[in-house]
Amino acid sequence: MTNQEVMDLAEKSLIHTYNRFPIALDHGDEVYLYDVEGKKYLDFAAGIAVMALGYNVPEYNQALKDQIDKLIHVSNLYYTEPMAKAAANLAKASGLKRVFFTNSGTEAIEGAIKVARKYAWLKDNGATDHEIIAMNHSFHGRSLGSLSVTGNAHYQEAFKPLIDKIVFADFNDLDDVASKVTDKTCAILFETIQGEGGIYPASKEFVQGIRKLCDEKDILMILDEVQCGMGRSGKMFAYQYYDVLPEVMCSAKALGCGVPIGAFVVGEKAENALTAGDHGSTYGGNPLATAAANAVFDLYEKKHVLDNVNEVGAYLYQKLEEVEQQFPCVSDHRGMGLMQGLEFTVPVGPIVAGCIKNGCLLISAGSNVIRFVPPLVIGKEHVDQMIQVLKGVLETM
Repeated sequence: MTNQEVMDLAEKSLIHTYNRFPIALDHGDEVYLYDVEGKKYLDFAAGIAVMALGYNVPEYNQALKDQIDKLIHVSNLYYTEPMAKAAANLAKASGLKRVFFTNSGTEAIEGAIKVARKYAWLKDNGATDHEIIAMNHSFHGRSLGSLSVTGNAHYQEAFKPLIDKIVFADFNDLDDVASKVTDKTCAILFETIQGEGGIYPASKEFVQGIRKLCDEKDILMILDEVQCGMGRSGKMFAYQYYDVLPEVMCSAKALGCGVPIGAFVVGEKAENALTAGDHGSTYGGNPLATAAANAVFDLYEKKHVLDNVNEVGAYLYQKLEEVEQQFPCVSDHRGMGLMQGLEFTVPVGPIVAGCIKNGCLLISAGSNVIRFVPPLVIGKEHVDQMIQVLKGVLETM
């Protein structure tokens, strides 16, 4: 089929909730994708920060093939070895204690909200008037619960009423967060690096200040590491830069490197908040998904992925700084590791489209930020290739 034939077939049956780019991707190899007509694209989007290991990785593929031949699904009524190993791997990597596997980052946020409310319900003898503080300009998902803690009215307005008792504060403004804390506050929830909101890393003062505030008030710190976690910042989880541990951490995306899997992980304070019957998932933690996660952990170590993120991330930062200095339409550059963004004074849609036309996949974060979230195994030569394409497009504007 041609690109157009695939698009026409899809648009006849799919609900139109995405404005997709006019290409139909067929297969991938290393850090490149190919459409159904054979055109090659350098991938600097990684399926929205999912495909950390790139494409067609033999060891990863074999782990999935082996598991498919053994067992794909049995439900959470039983134990399986892949699930047990994946939980141990994630607990060890995060420094936390107990794991609940979900199918997505959105579901992980839903679970974290329930942990916070149940913890407060137990502590306060069944009271149900507890509040969660979330951040303006955040993004946590599109289900009603995760949408309720997403600090962007545009996403929310058509779907109200959402869940109540959510209070919003300004990200990286510790005084504003502190001013919103009351004796009803049970949790403070934020992304360690804001993604959809424009690639804003949290400051050390902000993260450590919230940690201190939570300790003083017996409030749960919930960190959303769905996009910035699993090595994208240069550490396995971005909060590890700040010398803190949250009570709850949410993960997904690169956790499965393409196989849908998410998780929320809890520390000692909240490890017993949820008990039998409080939460569940038919598919969550199934043998196939957790076999994928185990392969990811193994390959991160084997391929020294974190070392590569730090080396190539620094090189990407240098090259994007040069782009900022060269082009007046670039107003800011920020980020960590292989999660960086360029802010523009103009809409970035045409720039992204131009790069795709010239064989490089980029994505936006909002209307005026280009987000750079490539596979974590890219090399400096791939950065150079992307920069050449990006500069070529900007020079035509």
